[in-house]
Amino acid sequence: MKKSWIIVCLAIPFLSKAQSDTSTLRVHLSGYAEVYYGFDFGRPTAANRPGFVYSHNRHNEFNVNIAFLKSSVNAARFRANLALMAGTYANANLAAEPGTLRNILEANAGIKLSKKTDLWLDAGIFSSHIGFESAIGKDCWTLTRSMAADNSPYYESGAKLTYASANSHWVFSALALNGWQRIQRPPGNNSLGGGWQIQYKPNKRVLLNSSTFLGNDKPDEERRMRVFHNLYGIFQFSDQFGLILGLDTGWEAPEYKGKETRFWYSPVAIARYAWNKRLALALRGEYYADKTGVIIATDTPNGFQTLGLSLNLDVQIHQNALWRIEGKWWNSRDAVFLDAQGQPSYANSVLTTALSVGF
Repeated sequence: MKKSWIIVCLAIPFLSKAQSDTSTLRVHLSGYAEVYYGFDFGRPTAANRPGFVYSHNRHNEFNVNIAFLKSSVNAARFRANLALMAGTYANANLAAEPGTLRNILEANAGIKLSKKTDLWLDAGIFSSHIGFESAIGKDCWTLTRSMAADNSPYYESGAKLTYASANSHWVFSALALNGWQRIQRPPGNNSLGGGWQIQYKPNKRVLLNSSTFLGNDKPDEERRMRVFHNLYGIFQFSDQFGLILGLDTGWEAPEYKGKETRFWYSPVAIARYAWNKRLALALRGEYYADKTGVIIATDTPNGFQTLGLSLNLDVQIHQNALWRIEGKWWNSRDAVFLDAQGQPSYANSVLTTALSVGF
């Protein structure tokens, strides 16, 4: 009997610790669906909008941009996420991925490396560290994505080390990646990419971000180093008015024995005004310049040099439901679009509406 009491007494601290760890475990299930209709006034015959558009890219049909179910597990020292998706976003953005990988929005796990500091190591498939726009429409100020967002990574796979300061003002991340928006590296590519992210949030109304990608996204025999930088600031001047300013710049090494500089850039500005919690208006101005066709190839004399304007209205129907309508217009230096008769055109316009529901 005495021995039994000794064993119980020795076991109590371990049982208490296990119970404490279990009590911090949180499991959360969420979901999201965004249904849209878009009318492209160029009336593309194949119902696919211009090739540089990867979100809301179908013409004159009701469709699902993205729908997903997500499960998250969080504890004091570990975390994990799994989200499976479907929709035209997945079809367009993950077309190069094999099989069932095309339906993965997130699949990652992480461990906290320090008890005293907020230092995490995560690995798997996760949202890109580049840009202020994501695939999830309700988290963005505009219905459709900017040219900069559609033509830089939405997702990435690899490992990242993240540190957040105790006062929550700074976040630093270092990443080792499978490539430029890649889950699986392209055939013949045996190199890894990488990058980093620095965020500074001096208060609740200002966020400044600097993100970088470095790597080769071509087969080894065509190896060309790519350097890309994403800079943006989000400024919420009041409860009603906010402003986002962003600038993407990229450089890729010339082709073998080539001398032409391969450089592209894209500035974007979005102003948003909310009359109240239900109604908001957002105006976007953007420009994308890719003369040598690194990202957007046109086979025209001046490449892709396009100005874009859009205006959208948001109506928060319910806490979990958002209805939007947006008009967008592009004008390019070369005739890179098609008009309603199938002839080359310098301009393109589209009207899009969407309903998103999340929980």
